[in-house]
Amino acid sequence: MKLKDKLKRQIWLVLVFIVRIVFSKRKYKVPILKSLYYNLYGFTANQVALYDLNKQNKNEYLSEFDWYKSRKINYPNSYKLNNKLICNKIIKDYVNIPKTYIIRENGFFKDINNKIISNDDVIKILKQEKSFFLKPISIGKGRGIRRIDYKDNKFMINFKEVSLKELMSELCSKDNYFISERIKQNKYLDNIYNKTSNTIRLITIRDNDNVSILAAVQRIGTKETIPVDNGSQGGLVANIDIDKGILSEARSLNNKNIYEKHPDSKNDIKGVIIPNWDKIKEEVMSVAYKLTDFKFIAWDILPTSSSFSVIEANNSSGVNIIQVFGGQRNKKLGNYYRKQGIIK
Repeated sequence: MKLKDKLKRQIWLVLVFIVRIVFSKRKYKVPILKSLYYNLYGFTANQVALYDLNKQNKNEYLSEFDWYKSRKINYPNSYKLNNKLICNKIIKDYVNIPKTYIIRENGFFKDINNKIISNDDVIKILKQEKSFFLKPISIGKGRGIRRIDYKDNKFMINFKEVSLKELMSELCSKDNYFISERIKQNKYLDNIYNKTSNTIRLITIRDNDNVSILAAVQRIGTKETIPVDNGSQGGLVANIDIDKGILSEARSLNNKNIYEKHPDSKNDIKGVIIPNWDKIKEEVMSVAYKLTDFKFIAWDILPTSSSFSVIEANNSSGVNIIQVFGGQRNKKLGNYYRKQGIIK
């Protein structure tokens, strides 16, 4: 890394520490002095509560600051995964991905070939395809995602009916997003909760010429998170037995509850078996092996009736959805961070 880039990164990390660690948005009540103490170790106030941090166990957990630093693992190729459109171009020849119908950039609607299209063209495409997602090009954690449906001559955003004028006002008021196909998920996911697309976060790592799976969790949406499933937005997360593809009980980043059944559908989470799990693992590792520019990939995978679709491939993964089941600083994730020079 060049000296200029190193200096920029150090300035960025200082700003991250101030904004994202010390002044992070609080979901739990933590005494100020206690929060500030653990801020010095890179933990947010929410992590202090979520992990029940104390002086004895704080060295068992990776902090939020550790996660931010981990985003350099794929440098200088990080941007290729941070931009969803660039990422899709890279992985589309290897795996199934949702089709992109419309791109909104610099105040213009464009098709997949970067040709400017009219508002009437947009409406025609939306009516023809009927169900899709609006997604920011570069923002993560499920922020800004909308589900749009066209049924019985009516448009809906996140299952709420809107007029055509309201829909176009919504689409024209935002920039730097794209509209993509909504993939129908496997029935086991609909059975757990059918109001959100419930993806698997599967992390692959490259160590020299070897690729392996570091961790896997099933993300599950709730009525509060429609249409997304992200834990950071309030969704649930269940650990996946990597060998057997069986779900554990689910947990939340917003409370200490344990969910063996979904709080809204009341259907089982714990003990559910993921169909075609071995096939999913093998195919994702095969693709990760071919993508030699990346040492670390956090895949968002949606199992389907016959196979799976890759919704996103991410440059990094938040640590909370993994550590809600136990600290990782001295386990597989932490050991990999250590080998990559992220932590000591």
